[in-house]
Amino acid sequence: MIPTIAPSILSADFGRLKEEIRATERAGVTYLHVDVMDGVFVPSISFGMPVIKSIRKDTDLFFDVHLMIIDPIRYVDDFVKSGADGITFHLEAAEDPLAVINAIRGAGKKVGLSIKPGTPFEAAIPYMDRIDMLLIMTVEPGFGGQKYIDAMTDKIAEARRYIDEQDLSVIIEVDGGIHENTVPIARGAGAEILVAGSAIFGDDTEGKTRRLLELVKE
Repeated sequence: MIPTIAPSILSADFGRLKEEIRATERAGVTYLHVDVMDGVFVPSISFGMPVIKSIRKDTDLFFDVHLMIIDPIRYVDDFVKSGADGITFHLEAAEDPLAVINAIRGAGKKVGLSIKPGTPFEAAIPYMDRIDMLLIMTVEPGFGGQKYIDAMTDKIAEARRYIDEQDLSVIIEVDGGIHENTVPIARGAGAEILVAGSAIFGDDTEGKTRRLLELVKE
């Protein structure tokens, strides 16, 4: 796939959410990253189905819904109905990861599997031939604006080697601490979708999105 940026609306101004999304569209993005946090799996609480449903009617962007919630299988159908195009769940949050994968796949949506910084890539290997995307967290999930964890670069590279050696079509996505200085690092290790929030939203959302898109494609 063509490498790209997925703006995370967690960092957007919710009073101007429609305008913020439009700005990223004008810049040329095709993905929108939607972080859902339950206050249990991660310390923070964000938003859920009503927000996703409300913005779904305003954009055709691919909704990359990242579930940072315990027992994610309970809500797969609800997020599908709300407008998710792809659903990513955490390996650490699911008692039966294969059941979650099958539920998402059965709903006709793209399947993503996420691993936290402390979870080795090897833990995801049993599921790699069943998913569309591997999301490697490059910060501890739960808060925006954190610093990229340098040690995750090796994990990205490890996943890249495995995917290439096994001839899999799994996309590598990274999330956390992505900005102008870390885009080349993550891309160089093999990441294809880079989630960015605080580095995009705010003053000149469109311009900053364009700049990151240019960097990720270099």
